[in-house]
Amino acid sequence: QVQLVESGGGLVQPGGSLRLSCVASGSFVSINTMGWYRQAPGKQRELVAIISSGGSTNFADSVKGRFTISRDNAKNLVNLQMDNLKPEDTALYYCYMVIYTLGYQGNYWGQGTQVTVST
Repeated sequence: QVQLVESGGGLVQPGGSLRLSCVASGSFVSINTMGWYRQAPGKQRELVAIISSGGSTNFADSVKGRFTISRDNAKNLVNLQMDNLKPEDTALYYCYMVIYTLGYQGNYWGQGTQVTVST
């Protein structure tokens, strides 16, 4: 069974930085796309950043120039470096991976990690 475990959320002041990490564990063949979504109270879940198996990246306009996404395929790991954080970045952040197991490719989600940007 595939499981995604996130870490690195917390409380930070505006202008500060946080680094989120997510590791996939279990039995699988390969990981395709990795990424992060977020959901603020009363809002829909939205894409923050994704990275393909080849390293191509895509970011939400609201985080371009402030967030960086990277992956370590050997460790089944994806990181999200968040700099110059703003109060509007406050949300529950979810790790997302497209994972291929034997005969099946599915979308997997982490449990979410809270990021709060406040004075």
